[in-house]
Amino acid sequence: MNVYDTVRMTDVLAPLGYKTVDSPDAADMVILNTCHIREKASEKVFSELGQLRRLKEKRESDGDRMLIGVAGCVAQAEGEEILRRAKQVDMVFGPQTYHRLPEMVTKALGNTSGRGISDTDFPVESKFDFLPEESQTHGPSAFLSVQEGCDKFCTFCVVPYTRGAEFSRPVTAIVDEAKRLVANGTREVTLLGQNVNGYHGEGADGKTWRLGRLLRELAEVDGIERLRYVTSHPNDMDDELIDTHRDLSELMPYLHLPIQSGSDRVLEMMNRKHTGDEYRRVIDKLRDACPELALSSDFIVGFPGESDQDFADTLRLVTDVNYAQAYSFKYSPRPGTPAASIDAQVPEDVKSTRLAMLQELLNAQQMAFNQSMIGKTLSVLIERKGREVGQLGGRSPYMQSVFVQAPERLMGQIVDVKIETAKPNSLTGSVVTGDFGVFDAHNMEHAKAAMEGRI
Repeated sequence: MNVYDTVRMTDVLAPLGYKTVDSPDAADMVILNTCHIREKASEKVFSELGQLRRLKEKRESDGDRMLIGVAGCVAQAEGEEILRRAKQVDMVFGPQTYHRLPEMVTKALGNTSGRGISDTDFPVESKFDFLPEESQTHGPSAFLSVQEGCDKFCTFCVVPYTRGAEFSRPVTAIVDEAKRLVANGTREVTLLGQNVNGYHGEGADGKTWRLGRLLRELAEVDGIERLRYVTSHPNDMDDELIDTHRDLSELMPYLHLPIQSGSDRVLEMMNRKHTGDEYRRVIDKLRDACPELALSSDFIVGFPGESDQDFADTLRLVTDVNYAQAYSFKYSPRPGTPAASIDAQVPEDVKSTRLAMLQELLNAQQMAFNQSMIGKTLSVLIERKGREVGQLGGRSPYMQSVFVQAPERLMGQIVDVKIETAKPNSLTGSVVTGDFGVFDAHNMEHAKAAMEGRI
């Protein structure tokens, strides 16, 4: 979501003459777009601001002006604290107000009060109604925000307080943005939302559409070859959406479905409103609909009051589901959330031990899943250069990073790749074509010459 918001900020600032640069050294404005989900992210903001303060002081001593802004969820939650601790900050604004950036920049440039300006309201109007059309080229894979906010109020989570109540964009606005992305070369679109499968936007027929119906509509857009969505809640995996995984070839067979814990007791304390077995039943229905579906999830260890048995229940659920990939973290109290006030906080050393055990199991599952791809041919969307000379990288249908030796003309193309090696976080292979068989480092130049008509 922050990647999407950052790109849209550049669109908002473009009419003022701003464009992105590779380094803050010569920048006229630096914006930190922040996340408040975990404690370290919040701490990093102040560390970064300390470095920017020295850079700003040097620029100003040379007679130049630099604006510093803090955006996103940390700004929303801790805006006043940021302005108090970091006098070098000119602007603080939340994720729902960045469409007002031109006004904020104008005020900041004329501000002589010595205190930065703040805009952390939750406006009545939707920011999407005021954003300009995209001025950036997103590449072969792009994000598209369809839903924001959350009404779930999990006791560990700050999203309802920093992103606000759930809001779903109208279908026509989403489809129009998708068409513009395709016109600029996008072939894969990932739909975004804090609770994306809770989507309930107004359809072209005036009725409320859920995510499954929206996905089917987007699959009809000429040029969209791949669809994904993130992040989902188990309680919103309705039958229509599950059927979409069965019916829609454009929808990739990969789903991120967080559960956070395998313990029913902990899930209740988290206010997740489902049990471990209910989650398992959702997984069973999904795999019945799409047997090749790969799953990922989020896990929090050391939630307040988590016992050894609760943690054992999490390990059992992970074993039962068998994930292709997962994110796991130690619980960190977020200010203002109900869980932060629970007395039974788990000691840090216990959290660390449990996290290590969980990650060992998750990493073993991920490695086994990657190794199961060896010898298979996967379709890969080539979207970036690799680290090695002549190497390109992309994503498999299962979200794995795949690297190949291939000519740059394949950038942005979906190609078949025969997988040869598997690492914990990536795969390597050779491009397979109908006319020339397998590309490898030895025959690539010969095949390229043949395709260009030189031999």
